[in-house]
Amino acid sequence: MCDTCGCNLTPGNRKFAYKPVEPGATTVSVLQNLLKKNDDQAAHNRAHFDARGILAVNLMSSPGSGKTTLLEATIRALKNEFGIAVIEGDLETENDAERIRAQGVPAHQIVTGTACHLDAHMVHDALHHMNLEGIDILFIENVGNLVCPASFDLGQHVNVTLLSVTEGDDKPAKYPVMFRAADAVLITKTDLLPYLDDFDPPRSEMHLRNLASPAPVMQLSARKGLGMETWLDWLREQLATQRARVSTGTTRRPAVQTDGQRLHATGH
Repeated sequence: MCDTCGCNLTPGNRKFAYKPVEPGATTVSVLQNLLKKNDDQAAHNRAHFDARGILAVNLMSSPGSGKTTLLEATIRALKNEFGIAVIEGDLETENDAERIRAQGVPAHQIVTGTACHLDAHMVHDALHHMNLEGIDILFIENVGNLVCPASFDLGQHVNVTLLSVTEGDDKPAKYPVMFRAADAVLITKTDLLPYLDDFDPPRSEMHLRNLASPAPVMQLSARKGLGMETWLDWLREQLATQRARVSTGTTRRPAVQTDGQRLHATGH
């Protein structure tokens, strides 16, 4: 969690930050309180999804890696098979939500202002504007940022991190927090590989494995339709697993990382 750029305060949790605190309270204690309130809200969100049998997928990446394009292609492929809804997060504009609505599925835009990530409170507020009846998969497209989104539980069940071939294959080594939190890593825009000979997919995966991450790595080009079936099958498998959890009354919290400590994905 960033202690310097102010991203720990969002439109969703600001009301908790400025309440009177006990004499002697430190900045660290205030931040820990914000994280605790975020985790409590995330658990509430997840219970809301579980009660409806919904799989919540958190998409994270740097700006321009192709998250919205991936969603458009995914919706076109699966919207006749599953009910899909999307929550979009951006600092400004409804551009991405409008693109998703054009695919015929509901989308709610969260405008974060200066906050460089979504948090559980913002997702909860968005849910008040959405009808989740008949929804099987809810995608949450996080704000483009390879740092802070990995530290906040939103109530999702799985994290998916995108890495575009235009970014450089050493990103897992440079941004370990983000890639350690990933349940799957998508190498995107692979149709550009013939023109970008400095990006080596095996080397990128090596950097990921050096983080002790077992996350599957899938290569695809959403725009060209390359490698999409592997991704779609992974989603089908995750939804089936979620439905099996729901049938036994269990859930899954994804990995997040705060204060330099890895919190592993847990089922309970």
